[in-house]
Amino acid sequence: MQTEVRKLPKKTIFIITFMVLLAVAIFSGLSFLKKAKLTEVLQTIGHSDIKDLTVINKLSVEDTQTRYKSTVFKVMFFDNTLNKTCIGFIHKEKNSHYTKDIDCK
Repeated sequence: MQTEVRKLPKKTIFIITFMVLLAVAIFSGLSFLKKAKLTEVLQTIGHSDIKDLTVINKLSVEDTQTRYKSTVFKVMFFDNTLNKTCIGFIHKEKNSHYTKDIDCK
């Protein structure tokens, strides 16, 4: 007994390809926008000349006393002014107020 293997229709292959390309484009766009926003934030908190920004992860945190939820980004970048690689955290608090805990070596 032989099993019959049918080919996928060209329309289905086109739709699958389109969906994969759309997903990759959306992911790339969101990553670019996140890096652009964090570059802007770093400029406002004292690191104006940076390159090679990498967002390592993004965490949602909650203050146990006030129950206020905020966001913490772990970032790594090279500061051209200091000529050092920096790694640390950027904490987004209420009213888009940002604080940093960054160590440069």
